[in-house]
Order: sequence, then C-alpha cells, then structure tokens
Amino acid sequence: MATAKRAITDTLALPNSPVRIPQLGFGVYKSPKTVCKASCLEALRVGYRHIDTAQYYENEEEVGQALIQSGLGRQDVFITTKILTPGKDVAETYTKCAESASLLGGYVDLFLIHSPSGGAQARRMMWKALEQLADERKAKAIGVSNYGIAHIEEMKEFAKVWPPHVNQIELHPWTQQRETVKYCNSHGIVVEAYCPIVRNRKAHDSTLVGIAARCGATPNQVLIRWCLQRGLVPLPKSDNPERIKLNADVYGFEISEKDMETLNGLDEGEAGALVASVEKYASKLS
Repeated sequence: MATAKRAITDTLALPNSPVRIPQLGFGVYKSPKTVCKASCLEALRVGYRHIDTAQYYENEEEVGQALIQSGLGRQDVFITTKILTPGKDVAETYTKCAESASLLGGYVDLFLIHSPSGGAQARRMMWKALEQLADERKAKAIGVSNYGIAHIEEMKEFAKVWPPHVNQIELHPWTQQRETVKYCNSHGIVVEAYCPIVRNRKAHDSTLVGIAARCGATPNQVLIRWCLQRGLVPLPKSDNPERIKLNADVYGFEISEKDMETLNGLDEGEAGALVASVEKYASKLS
C-alpha cells in the first residue's frame, strides 16, 4: 500500500483543540537581531509556515517584522514563542506574555513554558498566565518545553488545560528521549524536536553519511526527514539562506524502513544530548 506523499504544507492536530500545527518549523535560537528578520523572510519565501522563537532569544520583534514584510496574512503563519521566567505573580507574568503576543501580530499560535527549571511555583505561575492568555485568545494553544513526565503529571494539580498541547524537547537520533516521547504519544501531546540537525555536529558521521548517499540527500536533510517520518515536529535553525532552503527540501525522498531502524539504533541517551539537563528533567521534579 502506497504511503501518502508528504509536503511542506503538512500539519498535525493538537490535542483537545481545533488548532493544527505545521509539521516543519523554522527555529531562530540565537539568531542575532541583525540577521533574524532576513532569515525569517527567506524561510517564509521557500515555504515554511511555522516559526519558533522565545523571549529568551531576544528576537521576537524581528520575527514580527518579518511577518509584516513578507506580505503573508497573520493567519497564514504559525508562530510559537516561550516564556522562561515568570514575573512576581501571575498578573505580571501574564503581562510579559501579552507583550510577546503584541510583538508577534497580536496573538501567538502556540505559547510554551520554556523550561521547568525555575521550580514548582514558577511553573504554576507561568501555566496560569498562559491559560489566561488562551482564555483571551491571545494564544491559540499552550504547551511546555524541556518537560519530563513528572513535570507534566505535576500539572494535573493546578491546570485547567491538561494535557499541554505540545512538549518541545531536544530530539535527534543520538538523544531520542524514548520514555518521554512514549508518554506524550499516549496522552496525545505533540512532540516538537529542537536541535534536530544536532547543530551540524554529526554532518560527517559515517552511518548518517551512508544513509544520506542512499537517499540522494544531505545528512541534515536525512535528520529532518527522520523526524517527519516519526511524527515529530522538527525545528531546524539556520541563518544561511542556502541551508534554510535545503532544510526545507526534504520531501523528494523517503528513508527506507531499514535505514530508519539504523538511525533509531544510534540513541545514546543523556550522553548524546547537547543540552545537559535533558535527562535530569525527565527523571524527577526539581
């Protein structure tokens, strides 16, 4: 039986929500203000319709400017942002979030808690602020990032919106976070993969290079395609126009079942992570 052809316009449904998220996103982590707008414009030009930013990245304004300059309607681009630290209370935290929404066209499609590392009180305050934002339609969907199973379970104690719509975590063949992904899948939580191309550190890995040759693709294209075939939402990042284009050109090939199994077998757990705290978050509350 032939599989349906994939395209850059593919979307996934978010749980308990009418919202659909474009499966391929464009990340702007550490994209400098001086180039971020140009990078986003190039991404939108080649077909991306999903941009992932954050308050911590300090480039929300540039993403918003790119959206205006692109000529696309606000409703045509899915924009995610994140809050890393709360204000002194829920009201002040909400204000911080509303300011981000204002910079990004009046609302965000997805607002995430960036990290659980601030402690239980911070997590609760930020989630309550995001729920208020959603109630006021300044966020269409809300979720979390870098959350382990215990953190998501903790939310049951105070959340009106549960499960979170999304959990954004580091994910690539060398760090697959299998238990967290299994938990999210069983609860209908969409998993977004940051660092899907491992910050280009595996471009010369012999196993990956061999699979890329068989696919007629670059190693980074294979890594992005691996995410797509696993039902993840990859967020590749680049400020190089040619790489931005290449990272979106992942629909003219398919990784074979055998090569998918090979890539799945590269998992090194915590040892393969670029973000040292990944497994710590997954194992216990902090």
